[in-house]
Amino acid sequence: MERAKTILLAIAKPPAWIGYPFILAGFGLILYVAFDGQAETPLAYVSYGLSAYALILLCFRLPGIIRFWIHFRKTNSFALRYFSDLQYRTTLSLNFSTVINLLYAALQLYAGVQQASVWFYALAAYYAMLALMRFFLLKETRIHELGRDRFREYLHYRLIAVLLLVLNLALGIICADVVTENRGFRHHQITTIAMAAYTFWSLGLAIVSIFRYRKYRSPVLSASKHISLTSAMVSMLSLETAMFSSFGSDDPTLRFWITACSGAAIFITVLALAIYMLILARNELNNMKGTSQYGSEK
Repeated sequence: MERAKTILLAIAKPPAWIGYPFILAGFGLILYVAFDGQAETPLAYVSYGLSAYALILLCFRLPGIIRFWIHFRKTNSFALRYFSDLQYRTTLSLNFSTVINLLYAALQLYAGVQQASVWFYALAAYYAMLALMRFFLLKETRIHELGRDRFREYLHYRLIAVLLLVLNLALGIICADVVTENRGFRHHQITTIAMAAYTFWSLGLAIVSIFRYRKYRSPVLSASKHISLTSAMVSMLSLETAMFSSFGSDDPTLRFWITACSGAAIFITVLALAIYMLILARNELNNMKGTSQYGSEK
C-alpha cells in the first residue's frame, strides 16, 4: 500500500524540471488542437489525456506556488515597492499597458492588411488611441503626485472622456457596417490565440483595476480604470467575430443577431461611460473653480 502511495505521489508531484514542462505541453497541445481544427484526430485524444495530467500537476503544485508568491511579496524589494507605492505601481502598470496596446494595435493592423478589412483598420486605430490615452495618464503620473493636483487630473479625465466618446462613435459606425454586411473574419490560429490572450488580459486588468482603485479618489486612476474596461469590452467583441467565424454556426441570421446585440450593448455602455465621465469632470471642475473664486474674494 505504501509503495502504491509513493508511486502515485511521484506521478502526481514529479520534480519541477519534469512537472512544469508537462503542464505547459498539456495546455499548449490542447490549445493547438482546438484552434487548428483537429478535434477528431488521434492527436486530440493525446491532448485530452495530457491536459488532464497537466491539470492534476498544477493542482498539486498550487499550494507551493502560493507559498512562493507570499514569500516573494514579503521579501523581494521590487515586490515590496510595487505593492506599497501607489505612484510606482500605477506608472509601471501604465507603461506595460501602453506597450501591450501598441502591440495589439499592430496585430489588428496586420489582420487588416491580410484581409483588406476596414474593420481591422478601425480596431488598429482604436487600440492605438487607447495607448495614446494611457500615455497621457502616464505622463501625468511621472510629473505629478497622484491626487495632489486634482484640477489638473480632472482636465486629463475630461480629455479621456472626449476621446472615448469620439472613438466610440467612429467604432459604432464601422461596427454597424460590419453587422449590416454580416461578414465573418477568419484568422490564423496563432492570431486567434493572441486575440484571446489579449481579451482575457484586458478583462483581468479591468477587474483588478475596479477593485484595486475603488478606494482612491484620483481622476487619473479612475480614467485608467475606464480605459481598461473599454478595452476589455471592445476586445471581447473583436474576439467574438473571430471565434464565431472559426467555430460558430454557418447560419448568417444567428451570426447577425449575436454580433448586432453584442455591438449595440458595448456601444451603449461605452457611450454612457463617456457621458458620465464628461458630466463628472464638468461638475468637479466647476466646483473647484467656484471654491477658488470664493477663496480669492474672501
